[in-house]
Amino acid sequence: MLKQYLQFKLSQKLSPQQIQLMKLIQLPTQAFEQRLKQEMEENPALEGGKEENIDDNYDEFDNTDDNYDDSETIGEDINVDEYLSDDDIPDYRTQTNNYSADDDDKDIPFAAGTSFTQYLTNQLNTFRLSDDERDIAEFLVGSVDESGYIRRSLTDIADDLAFTQNVYTDEKSIEKVLHIVHQLDPAGVGARNLQECLSIQLHRKEKNPDVELAIAIIDKAFDQFTKKHYKKLLQKFDISEIQLKDAIDEIEHLNPKPGGSYAGNNKIVEHIVPDFAIKIIDGELELTLNGRNAPELHVSREYSDMMKGYKESKDKSKSQKDAVIFIKQKLDAAKWFIEAIKQRQQTLFVTMSAIMHYQEDYFLTGDERKLKPMILKDIADEIEMDVSTVSRVANSKYVDTPYGTKLVKEFFSESMTNDQGEEVSTREIKKILETVIEEENKRKPLTDEKLASILLEKGYPIARRTVAKYREQLDIPVARLRKKI
Repeated sequence: MLKQYLQFKLSQKLSPQQIQLMKLIQLPTQAFEQRLKQEMEENPALEGGKEENIDDNYDEFDNTDDNYDDSETIGEDINVDEYLSDDDIPDYRTQTNNYSADDDDKDIPFAAGTSFTQYLTNQLNTFRLSDDERDIAEFLVGSVDESGYIRRSLTDIADDLAFTQNVYTDEKSIEKVLHIVHQLDPAGVGARNLQECLSIQLHRKEKNPDVELAIAIIDKAFDQFTKKHYKKLLQKFDISEIQLKDAIDEIEHLNPKPGGSYAGNNKIVEHIVPDFAIKIIDGELELTLNGRNAPELHVSREYSDMMKGYKESKDKSKSQKDAVIFIKQKLDAAKWFIEAIKQRQQTLFVTMSAIMHYQEDYFLTGDERKLKPMILKDIADEIEMDVSTVSRVANSKYVDTPYGTKLVKEFFSESMTNDQGEEVSTREIKKILETVIEEENKRKPLTDEKLASILLEKGYPIARRTVAKYREQLDIPVARLRKKI
C-alpha cells in the first residue's frame, strides 16, 4: 500500500543583512576596526567623518518621483528611487557620554622585531653544517611551534623534506640534526614533548647533586613525577624528603614553554582593548562604550550626486545604466553599513547597561560573592532581544572595571539553593571552593568528598561530583596532584 506523508516544517531564515549584523555585533573592538577599515577600502561610497545635511541626500532618493517613468528601471528589479534599505532601524544619541573619547586607546600595541623562527635560524650560523644538514636544520626550526616544541613525527618530517625541499634523508639523520637544534636558545626549544624539554634544560645547567637528581627523575621516572608518587620516588632513588624537595625545586624553575619566553614571537601579541568601561562616580555606576566603536561615517556625496545626475538626464544610455547599477550597489551597501554600525552600538550599550544594573552590587564592591545568578535569558528578557544576540555580546567583549578588565561572560552563572532556601550564584560557590583549596594543608590536600563536606558546613549542599566539576572549571587539579612535600 502506497502511503503519502505531508510534512510541514516551520523555519525562520535570516537575511544576508541580518547575518552580517550579527557578525558585526560579535566583533570585539580591534576586530571591528579591521572590519571597518576593510569595508571602507572596498566601498568608495563609504567615507569617514561628518557630512552636513547628508540625510537630505537619503531623503531625496527615498521619496518616489512621480515624473519618473517606471519603464526606466535598471534591469527587472532595480529602481533608482528604491535603492535604499527599508529596514526600520531605531535612532539613538551618538554623541553623548555613552562613548569614551579616550585617544590613548587608538594606538594598538604590538610586538615588533625579529620573528622567533628567524631568531633560531640566525643561531644556526654558529654551527658547521653541510648543505643537507643546513636544509634539515632550517626545516626543523620552521616546524617549531609558538610554545617552542616540534610536535610532528620524524617520519612526517622526512616525507615533507622529500616532497617540498627535494631533500631525501632518513629519521636517523634528522635526529642527528635535531640534537643540534636542541643546543639553540632558549634552552628546551625543539623538544618533542615536555619530558624532553625539561631534560634538555637540566642537562644544560651547571651540575650539582640537586640537578643530577632532577635529571634522573625526569629521564628515568617521569611518569611517577607527573603523578606525584613521591613515596615511590623516595624508594626508587633511596633519597630523603629534603633531597627530593630540592630536586623538584630545580624542575619547577624550568620553563615548560621555551617559545613563550621570546618576546619577538612570530605572532602579533594580542592586547585586550576593553569594549566598555564602568566607573563609580559619586557612588553611582557610569557605563561608557569605547569611542573606537562609534566611528563617524557618511555616504559619499560624489556618489549621491552621480545617482542624482542619472535621474535628471533625459537620454539614458546602456553604459549609463550599467554604471548606475554599480553606483546603486555601493550606495546601498554604504547606507546599510552605516545603519548596521548604529544598531551595533545601540545593542552593545543596551546589553552591557542591563548587565551592569543586574550586577550592581558586584560592580560597586568588586566582591565576587555578590554576583547574582544570571543567565542569558535574564538579560534577553530585560532588553527584549534574542538570547543569541546577548550571547554574542557576552562571549567576545571585555569591560574595564575598577577591579580589572573582565570578559563580560564571566558575570553570567547559574544558580543553586543554599541551606537557607536562597538562590546563590555558582560563581559564589566557586570562589569559596577556591579559597578553601588555597588554605588547605598542601602536604595533605583535601579530596573532593572532603571539600563537599566543608561546603555543606558553610551552607552549600552540593554533591561530590559537582565539586569535581567546579574544581575542573577552575583549572584546579585533583588532591593527589596538589600535594607538596
